Amino acid sequence: MTVSSGQTGTAVLSRLILRRERVRILIWTLAVPLLVLLTAASVKGLYPTQHDLDVAAEASEDNAAAIAFNGPAQGLDTLGGEVAFQVGTFGLVLVALMSTFMTGRQTRAEEEAGRAELIGSLPVGGHANAGATLLVVTGMNAAVGTLVALGLIGMDLPVTGSLVLGVCFFALGLVFAGLTLVAAQISENTRVVHGSTGALLGVAFVLRAVGDIGDGTVSWLSPIGWVQKTRPFAGERWWPLIVPALFAVGCVVVAHALSDRRDLGAGLVPPRPGPPRAARGLGRPLGLALRLQRGSLIGWTCGVFLTGLAYGWVAEDVEDFVADNEAMEELLTGYGGAGLTDSYLSQSLLVVALLGAGYTVQSVLRLRAEESGLRAEPVLATPVSRNRWVAGHLTVALAGSLVVLAAAGLGTGLAYGLASGDPGQVPRLIGAALLYAPALWLLAGIAIALFGIVPHGTAAAWAALSACFVIGLLGQALDLPGWARDVSPFEHIPHLPATEASAAAPVLILAIAAALTATGVAAFRRRDVG
Repeated sequence: MTVSSGQTGTAVLSRLILRRERVRILIWTLAVPLLVLLTAASVKGLYPTQHDLDVAAEASEDNAAAIAFNGPAQGLDTLGGEVAFQVGTFGLVLVALMSTFMTGRQTRAEEEAGRAELIGSLPVGGHANAGATLLVVTGMNAAVGTLVALGLIGMDLPVTGSLVLGVCFFALGLVFAGLTLVAAQISENTRVVHGSTGALLGVAFVLRAVGDIGDGTVSWLSPIGWVQKTRPFAGERWWPLIVPALFAVGCVVVAHALSDRRDLGAGLVPPRPGPPRAARGLGRPLGLALRLQRGSLIGWTCGVFLTGLAYGWVAEDVEDFVADNEAMEELLTGYGGAGLTDSYLSQSLLVVALLGAGYTVQSVLRLRAEESGLRAEPVLATPVSRNRWVAGHLTVALAGSLVVLAAAGLGTGLAYGLASGDPGQVPRLIGAALLYAPALWLLAGIAIALFGIVPHGTAAAWAALSACFVIGLLGQALDLPGWARDVSPFEHIPHLPATEASAAAPVLILAIAAALTATGVAAFRRRDVG
């Protein structure tokens, strides 16, 4: 098959992807730049003077935990350098996830669902779908990079640094699109494709962190490290972008070659045969739900635990970060009159709780994925009722939320306890983290209500979580009005250890969550499946 015939129909399939995924594409390409720019705006408010920047730079340059979490300490005595430091790694991880999920969804997921075979029966080339996916994902990354660059320029940051940072987003997105495309040829399971590429992202983050704490050599083993070697706002260098560009092209070439060596719908590595007899638990809805979601639960738990470690390790030195910065001190003490350390810990736990809410929403929406993937009907054709099927997934989501929150508190408490020499911080911070469970369960209630009432609108649950992120992370820095901040349930949870514990708000949130959950389950019983 020639290259031209293999790509026949690429343009048509590109338009089909744009039509089918227009909402998801719009959300990704706007949400990532918006989070980056809102964070940049808050950084400008926190460091209004050169003295504030100098103090922050001095505190960060010697803090291994801050460097491991945020990235290399480059140009921190400038506003642009501080913006790149605070938002760079976080934004890059988001754009890598965007490319991973979109590429896997349009390639391996299409084959797994059988739609790729139907399209393949039409006069289209064997590589047309992969080519169309790359075109769309490349366009998404270009849009993200452009919006980030233009937004930073609009904030009066240096043009060259803004452009370099925007290109970094674009380049890393292409790298992970290529990696996902290769993974889609190897495995025939979409979850394995996403999981393996996500694991590579985790390895890239760790290698970058180890390298940045050291002399920077190990960072060259990480795609995140490659793009950060461009040093945005710190004496920009364009030549490191050659590495991710060549790597992305190489991944596409390898994926193209591998796709010619496998059957449609199959992977190069056949799935291992299962045991001759299924575990007894798989015969029950709860056991099946746990088996389906255990990988996701383990991944989210490890992620928030490591995030908690990073935040907890910095807590002992938080007063050095603040020093004479009144804006930063006001931000940290916004949840009561506690000391700086407790205020910092309370906001750190808020951040990891928001991250943990991602697991909760994803876990509940697994119901919709099972339904739309036509895997729910065979289960419901057995004596399993709809209520039992939903209850199995909800139990995993709600109980898993507690596990994720406990891991967040454990990571934060361990790191802070080791740094301060006080092991009593561990149970204290685990308890403070678990107090956010009602907020996570309210988001679960929103997700299940959408699933039952408007199943095609379940993406709105992610929009609700995004709103909570913006309010929780940037609400005070952006001086959002009180009514806007009250929209987030996380704002009504007592922010321990900075404030006093209170049961009133959590109990009310639990009641609302229970009502939403009951409404969603009742609605699902009365609608058609699929």
